[in-house]
Amino acid sequence: MTLETVSSWRSHGGTQGVYRHDSSETATDMIFSVFVPDHLPDARLPVVWYLSGLTCNHANVIEKGEFRAACAKLGLIFVAPDTSPRGDNVPDDDGYDFGQGAGFYVDATQEPWAANFRMRSYIEKELPALIGAEFPADMTRQAIMGHSMGGHGALTIALRNPDRFRSVSAFAPIVAPSHCPWGEKALGGYLGLDRGSWREYDACALIEDGAQFPEILVDQGGGDNFLVDQLKPHLLARACDDAGIALTLRMEPDYDHSYYFVSTFMADHLQWHAARLA
Repeated sequence: MTLETVSSWRSHGGTQGVYRHDSSETATDMIFSVFVPDHLPDARLPVVWYLSGLTCNHANVIEKGEFRAACAKLGLIFVAPDTSPRGDNVPDDDGYDFGQGAGFYVDATQEPWAANFRMRSYIEKELPALIGAEFPADMTRQAIMGHSMGGHGALTIALRNPDRFRSVSAFAPIVAPSHCPWGEKALGGYLGLDRGSWREYDACALIEDGAQFPEILVDQGGGDNFLVDQLKPHLLARACDDAGIALTLRMEPDYDHSYYFVSTFMADHLQWHAARLA
């Protein structure tokens, strides 16, 4: 698995890098970003995974997320993968909410998506192995977070892998993709019409089916245009309450769905994760 450095910058007493490698899961080149704070030569640092939303790639959070100062202070490695495979030979869709830039962190089973759209296995298996081998990461201390579609990814991946992650949080996540237009289009297209196969990619359904996680932090903007039709945080609140999962759901008045919202609460989330990664 060849790792290529695309770019590297000094920032906040650390190194912000962008990297490319050939992925066996997606059968494409994949790009991801990693911020590594300065550290002692033999130190291994905890890792925070950040999953981005629809239309985004690795670059959105490194340009707008305002995470590096907090990560440098807290000693956290920050990994931000792409949201899908990309390339001229990768299938795509005319809509912004399906295809390239909209992988939904699933392993597709339907053609023509199945050969490349394996973002679940990429995030759960392939990329962690690469991070553990190539960076000073303590893979026994991992946290995961995400925004919108990436919040969906963070919640579902954590719920399926509670032994891997010590903490999970999300900004404006899609909590029940089986019950919103974005999710119904994506899950139906990638997985087929059997809605039972969607449940492992739906945070509320996973919790209803017995998945557990000690606690979850969610920030949701009260002025988010997608709040009612797509995000539906009350469904996560109900599922967590029924399952006895400690959910902190903070409704932030007037904030929208943008990175102005995400960046406002980023440092707070990172501090929350750092306390659980200590």
